[in-house]
Amino acid sequence: MILVDTALRELEAAGTPIRVGIVGAGFMAQGVANQIVNSVPGMRLVAVAGRRLERAAHVVGYAGGEPEEVRSVGTLAAAVRRGRTAITTDPLLLCRSEAVDLIVEATGAVEYATHVVLEAFANGTDVVLMNAELDATIGPLLHVRAREAGVIMSACDGDEPGVQLNLVRWVRGLGLVPRIIGNVKGLQDPYRNPTTQRGFAERWGQNPSMVTSFADGTKISCEQSIVANATGFRVLQRGMSRGREFRELPERLPELYLPILDEIRAVGGIIDYTVGTIGTKVYVLAEHADPKQRHYLELYKMGPGPLYAFWVPYHLVHFEVPNAIARVRIFRDELAPPLGGPVVEVCAVAKRDLGRGETLDGYGSYMTYGEAANSGEMRAERYLPEGLVEGCVLRRDVARDEVLRYDDVELPRGRVADRLRSEQYELFSGSSPI
Repeated sequence: MILVDTALRELEAAGTPIRVGIVGAGFMAQGVANQIVNSVPGMRLVAVAGRRLERAAHVVGYAGGEPEEVRSVGTLAAAVRRGRTAITTDPLLLCRSEAVDLIVEATGAVEYATHVVLEAFANGTDVVLMNAELDATIGPLLHVRAREAGVIMSACDGDEPGVQLNLVRWVRGLGLVPRIIGNVKGLQDPYRNPTTQRGFAERWGQNPSMVTSFADGTKISCEQSIVANATGFRVLQRGMSRGREFRELPERLPELYLPILDEIRAVGGIIDYTVGTIGTKVYVLAEHADPKQRHYLELYKMGPGPLYAFWVPYHLVHFEVPNAIARVRIFRDELAPPLGGPVVEVCAVAKRDLGRGETLDGYGSYMTYGEAANSGEMRAERYLPEGLVEGCVLRRDVARDEVLRYDDVELPRGRVADRLRSEQYELFSGSSPI
């Protein structure tokens, strides 16, 4: 949205910048902080919350700011007035502070983030999510809660769901009908774990578990479920294409889908991904019903149809997050709002043979990976969502590559995310399998 830059400059000139608080102090949080502080007029980083105070201080210092520890809403506001960036281990302070206009949730943790988001809603604070795992697990219900509170919870520009949905909006604006919304990976191996990914993570200063979730397919499943829920598109099979390699240029992507185009049309459209497609990061394949316009599209070197390929060759993540912040605060424009209840969800699959009595670790770890599945299948089969695996205790042995079900585990007691997921089922389908 090119108009965002002008609107932000106007805020800067008026002395009324958007005041941003970040919850999370990892690799992406430090990138967002640096971008806001050094490259974005009309926006101020006023607070960072991290589970470890030294990490929050690092994020602020990385951006060139002056951190100041705070322990109350009052001291947070005072620090902001002095031009300091507040740091704390209590993220709820950011949600309750009138000195914070919007929260960027950047932890990737489901239960932790659930508490943060609900507190933000209770205090009338907008949220931009850099947390696909939360959105994929209970996003539809949280969006309902946000609307009830009169606030917005939005996905972010720069990350794959936002980039894809921006492209979808643009393609629809041209008069075409999207049929396939796709993501591109460089690697797909469901058995990767933090040990195999440690070297890559250390090279780039990232968390090995987060890097693992990229490699084992969990992250892309969460991302594509957000796209599905915002468009009504489905998967043709659990796991989408499961790492189908296609190492050609993006203009040849229609060749993959032409043999199953009638099947795709029958469900309206699908989400998918490929591995290795050259020269693109996300793609939309679309049709046009008007033969006159198809004539023009062929003239403009888009090919003979019936599928026309559109793509974006990059996703710049933290560079673009401020665009989402501005769209929410200035224009009340939300990226990736669900159409209603979940359409696609992410089920947990055993990464190795698992034994009765074992306690499951989190996503991006050693025991499970996530696969996208249509919500009807999730409910009927009582699949356990990947976003809620951590801390579950197995009631039986589970073989590698077997989908875990609610009947297979004992859930940790007292988790808010479990309660909200049950409410999500009740609200949108009338009954809960939990």
